[in-house]
Amino acid sequence: MKRLGLPLTQLVLLLSTVYFLLPLAWVLVNATKGSDDLFSAIGFAFGERFALFDNLAELGTYQHGLFWRWMLNTVFYAGAGATVATLLAALAGYTMAKYRFRGSGTLSVLILGAVLVPTTALALPLYFLMVDLGLDNNPLAVILPSCVSPIGVYLARIYAGSSVPNEVMDAARVDGVGEYSIFFSISARLMAPALVTIFLFQFVAIWNNFFLPLVMLNERALYPITLGLVDWNSTPPSSGNVIYHLVVTGALVSVIPLVAAFLLLQRHWRSGLAAGSITA
Repeated sequence: MKRLGLPLTQLVLLLSTVYFLLPLAWVLVNATKGSDDLFSAIGFAFGERFALFDNLAELGTYQHGLFWRWMLNTVFYAGAGATVATLLAALAGYTMAKYRFRGSGTLSVLILGAVLVPTTALALPLYFLMVDLGLDNNPLAVILPSCVSPIGVYLARIYAGSSVPNEVMDAARVDGVGEYSIFFSISARLMAPALVTIFLFQFVAIWNNFFLPLVMLNERALYPITLGLVDWNSTPPSSGNVIYHLVVTGALVSVIPLVAAFLLLQRHWRSGLAAGSITA
């Protein structure tokens, strides 16, 4: 049974890897095609000419470089939202794990319940709230809702409870260190792998978010990359301005920052793999 289990597991992992990489491979192949080859050489077949660099040049100049404006918007929305969400989640999770206060159990249940609520169900209530605040068609309408991450609070609470020893906190208090200094100078460093995970989860979620910007934003100059590419893709072919090759190329470019973020931050994950493996 064990001999059968290992090859079966490897087969499942291999098929899963192929399944998840196929869309990226399709985008990579089709980004090398011009507008003519995109439909003549369908699927994973390369076109007659390698047009990737031509597509990138056209992508940067089309509509006065609007694509790069969308990219900057997305980096700003995702970066600001993920940073604030990580900080708030770390503070909330750390507080719930290390301090006892009235209603902490109820708060934990509410946070778990919030994890189960789909974000799309909150888009319209958030829109009406932002309208009342006068923030509709404003970048803050996208950033502020992204600053709250229930799953981030849950992960921070679990990790803080297991990776931040109470003895270390007590020793710091004896030395006269304040509670905020204990968190930022000691606990946050011990929670680094969890904080990186929360940041990446939230960064990817905001980067890929489509429905919230669709509801909140009306001005094309404020669009993130997801909404902008869909706007280009909806251009009717009858207008004589077929730009599907730019949509595919833009999709490829939009993936690069996510890959770079994972590659740059993965070392923080590895640094926490052995956390708790040695006890005094």
